[in-house]
Amino acid sequence: MPLEETGWLRGGACRSSDPELFFPLAPSAAQERRAKAVCARCEVLAECRAYALRAGETEGIWGGLTPQERRRSRFPEGWRTRASA
Repeated sequence: MPLEETGWLRGGACRSSDPELFFPLAPSAAQERRAKAVCARCEVLAECRAYALRAGETEGIWGGLTPQERRRSRFPEGWRTRASA
């Protein structure tokens, strides 16, 4: 990550949290809620979310979104159309 692209990290609410909260070995609904609660009070949530979507982050909770939520954001339902026969 280039420093100029991630300067917002210093303002993240997660900077003093255990990284395991955002990158768990065994994700659970309770862990996801705790991580998202930290994100909800973050001043750089929008920058974090935009970075994760732009970079294609496949792991962890970024900007209050899980990997599945980020995938749905990038590829909303119905984005594919059938090829004409």
